[in-house]
Amino acid sequence: MNPLRRKRLLIILAVLVGVSLAVSLALSALKENINLFYTPSQIANGEAPLDTRIRAGGMVEKGSLQRSADSLDVRFVVTDFNQSVTIAYRGILPDLFREGQGIVALGKLNAQGVVVADEVLAKHDEKYMPPEVTKALRESGQAAPAASSTPAQPTPAKQG
Repeated sequence: MNPLRRKRLLIILAVLVGVSLAVSLALSALKENINLFYTPSQIANGEAPLDTRIRAGGMVEKGSLQRSADSLDVRFVVTDFNQSVTIAYRGILPDLFREGQGIVALGKLNAQGVVVADEVLAKHDEKYMPPEVTKALRESGQAAPAASSTPAQPTPAKQG
């Protein structure tokens, strides 16, 4: 092989290795930052991975909210009207958080089947419901409240 062809081949191989490395690093970063949404039924059926950051959502069951008297620990139950899952959260819940309304919690599912959330997103007005929750409720056969005519965004509450 003549030296010019050999040099071109080495350059092409180096570029291919560099591009492959960049693509693999980008895919790895994306995989770590994707938070898939799971309904309480999917979590109860074992479809949600343990110790991986997920989004869990549904309607907060009335009477399920439990606040710790001496800390910011809160526990509540979220349902899709087929199954329920307990959410444990430490922090101040959004002002718009209410029992009987839709929420999305971001956190990790532990071995006991409890989602340990580090962020809770509550609806913005009485008509808004997170799209994932609306879809899950429709799929479970429950009527979801009508969507707001004005686009609204959930109000986040981050762990403090």
